[in-house]
Amino acid sequence: MDRLIYTAMSGAKAALTRQEMAANNLANVSTPGFRAETRAFMTVPVAGSTTRALVDDLATGADFTPAAIQRTGRDLDVAIEGRGWLSVEASDGSEAYTRAGALVVDANGILTTSSGRPVLSDGGPISVSPDARIAVSRDGTVSATPPGKGGTPTPVARLKLVNPEERDIVRGDDGLFRLRGGEPALRDDAVVLTPGALEGSNVNPVEALVGMIALARQYDLQMKLLTGEEQNARQASQLLNVTA
Repeated sequence: MDRLIYTAMSGAKAALTRQEMAANNLANVSTPGFRAETRAFMTVPVAGSTTRALVDDLATGADFTPAAIQRTGRDLDVAIEGRGWLSVEASDGSEAYTRAGALVVDANGILTTSSGRPVLSDGGPISVSPDARIAVSRDGTVSATPPGKGGTPTPVARLKLVNPEERDIVRGDDGLFRLRGGEPALRDDAVVLTPGALEGSNVNPVEALVGMIALARQYDLQMKLLTGEEQNARQASQLLNVTA
């Protein structure tokens, strides 16, 4: 009886946690460069009892499968072909990584992601003239063309493109990725961009929705087990009172 209660409680907790993950994935099905969240669970014995065990998160990871690339024709949209990451400056000043390639120039002339994170070169954030036409080449070179006819593009910086091993990077609470040790990754000149395009999310909406339904049923099953066990315990208590 005691074992069944803890088994059902652990199953319900795991189902709720996985539902949160699935809901977050569904919410980002249209987010450029988004990587689906994954989770692994393990059984954790309760100290002092051989009949009790809880389920806890073993690891939170990501699905690094590349997503489809869609042409936009916008000069500041870039998609990474295959593996690789754009380097950006996180809110705490550390170096982080993303595949969201919808870039913009803010009011201060800083090249940023659409979420406002400065995009990095080897020398730090990239500053350009707000009036210039900005374009990015396949190797990450950022060029600025002065306004007016006949302007000549001038290289101003080169995006820091990196390609660390997938096992060495983790997703932070801000949605950006970092190396596990916190150190910056090295530039990888083999990373190639597709200018004028964006990579979509790698979340499969059909699979995610079906998974949500399955998790809801799993949670209901665990709660029914708890309810049934409560009824059995009540009936057993009544029988003991009668025999007493």
